[in-house]
Amino acid sequence: MGRVDGKVALVTGGASGLGKADCRRLAEEGAKIVVADIDVAGAQALAAELGDKAIAVKLDVSSPDDWQAAIAKTAEAFGGLNILVNNAGIVVVADPEETTIEQFRKVQAVMSEGVFLGVKYALPLMAKSGAGSIINMSSTASHLGYPPFFAYSAAKGAVRSMTKSIAMHCQQKGYPIRCNSVHPASIETPMIQGAMGRPGEEHEVPDGVLPAGSIGAPKDVANLILYLASDESRFVTGAEILIDNGLTITPAG
Repeated sequence: MGRVDGKVALVTGGASGLGKADCRRLAEEGAKIVVADIDVAGAQALAAELGDKAIAVKLDVSSPDDWQAAIAKTAEAFGGLNILVNNAGIVVVADPEETTIEQFRKVQAVMSEGVFLGVKYALPLMAKSGAGSIINMSSTASHLGYPPFFAYSAAKGAVRSMTKSIAMHCQQKGYPIRCNSVHPASIETPMIQGAMGRPGEEHEVPDGVLPAGSIGAPKDVANLILYLASDESRFVTGAEILIDNGLTITPAG
């Protein structure tokens, strides 16, 4: 217990799915949590569950104004920021020919521009707050070809690349802040349920080692987020960490 004791964490898309699991896991290990989500009611419900060490803030990650307000509320409530988890995301199921320019831009605004804005506005507060960790949620979609998730894959590829530049920027500036990207395969979340045509139909992920082709559980990713958020990972920056049960090394055929 206490692996992130006393640290302040802001998690985007924190009201559901991976973000909710991240918030709970970080809180279990002592972090103060900012549940940031466009779903205000969901964020407030989770913050109430976590108790007085959590607050909820409205955050449309594509809005510079929302980001500045969220960072200001974080500083006001907790006096600093040590952990930023850029997790918010959306998915549009459409291949390169079917994707509209409006769909493409919307996905980039949330997942690519959202990461950029989060880092831009969080870094000054993080730099003043001591050792910090930025964790950007990417995907195996940045490594493999997924035509039906064209816009999503493009955004996750941008996140993968931005992460390395952010990590190097922090080192060059002398900020005690690390930045890494996490690349899950399919995880049992509302987003995946919708993409697989079973919205609201949650499947239980069994414990133990999972066979090839399995869907992972949110807690699998949350445990990795905890490691990257903690000082245990002090020598890890600019890394892209796959959490995919071997998906990306599975031979064709």
